[in-house]
Amino acid sequence: GVKILPIPVLSNNYSYLVVDTGSGRAAVIDPSDPLAVQAAIEEEGVMLEAIFCTHKHWDHSGGNVALRQQHGSCKVYGSALDAIPELTKSVLPLADKEKVKVGCLTFEALATPGHTVGHMVYVLDGGPFGSPPCLFSGDLLFLAGCGRLFEGSPETMLASLDVAVGLGEDTLLWPGHEYALECLTFASLLELDNPALEQKLQWVTQQRQEKRSTQPSTPFLRPPRPELQAALGLQRGGGEHPDAFRARVLK
Repeated sequence: GVKILPIPVLSNNYSYLVVDTGSGRAAVIDPSDPLAVQAAIEEEGVMLEAIFCTHKHWDHSGGNVALRQQHGSCKVYGSALDAIPELTKSVLPLADKEKVKVGCLTFEALATPGHTVGHMVYVLDGGPFGSPPCLFSGDLLFLAGCGRLFEGSPETMLASLDVAVGLGEDTLLWPGHEYALECLTFASLLELDNPALEQKLQWVTQQRQEKRSTQPSTPFLRPPRPELQAALGLQRGGGEHPDAFRARVLK
């Protein structure tokens, strides 16, 4: 089977320990705090085989060096376009749609530039376990929000978001930050009469008051929705390409 353990780190980050329960082999996504990740590894009694980094920022890769020192055979995977610490030189940097196995777990890397030029997300195939796919989205996509544009255009980020949403409605989203409350609070200021939004905000507020995670969720995008466009005071111009307008809404 598979077990996914969210590890809250820093002020609002998540690392994830993903375990093949049959073999005891494990991977960790975005290990910023090596002590917290190592504690989870020891508590679960598993062998760390892989580190998957979504991008180079320290709050997603800051634990790579220390974890590699403790787990010498562990490989660090990521994009060659990002300066990810300890990226394993004995394996080629991951290409778009490349797959990596850890025990019985299969992860697929998808190139999703925008937040950084080399940002990647990782999709865990849930098929062998009778479960939906799991998307570890880093700083691409959150519950009710998306990452900031540091090294890409709105058009680039929109194309990357479309990759995530194209995975299917049953996909489980495991993002790199606990931003749900902030994102939904902002959304509620734009849409004053959205019962679904209000219900989700109430649930998230309760979860956070009880210091519970809001993950996982399901990925979706709303830039094409007329009610959102109206709330933002935006209209598609005559002759404006639909994707160009969506990118303007995203911006």
